[in-house]
Amino acid sequence: MDIVIKELPQALRNWFFVHFIIDIIFAIPLMFIPVLFLGSLGWQVVDPIAARLVAAALFGIGLESLLCYKAPVETYKGMLNLKIIWSTGAVAGLIISILQDDQGRLFVLSLLLVVFLFFNGLWIFWRIRLAKL
Repeated sequence: MDIVIKELPQALRNWFFVHFIIDIIFAIPLMFIPVLFLGSLGWQVVDPIAARLVAAALFGIGLESLLCYKAPVETYKGMLNLKIIWSTGAVAGLIISILQDDQGRLFVLSLLLVVFLFFNGLWIFWRIRLAKL
């Protein structure tokens, strides 16, 4: 019987760590000071409950990205699926918000859209690459 070694690229592990840091940087103020944090970004109306739910998602995805750092390829495939679904939903939501002129802050929404588009593309790239492992 042949044994196939599934080697996970170190670059993907590094991106998961970077994503953990970014998620936590945004999750902490969204959880503890959502009105102040989002207000400083130009949000006109802040729902602290919705902001804290987003923080919970960021904590969950970010912390799992750290916890699975040394995990096997199959774990990364599942996490990539989750990250693709989350970032695709965020992209769709941000586009709708931009089109509806929500919050009147095109610059901030556009910046968030660019960040989520970047990560969405990155996760799709890695998911396709891991499909070959």
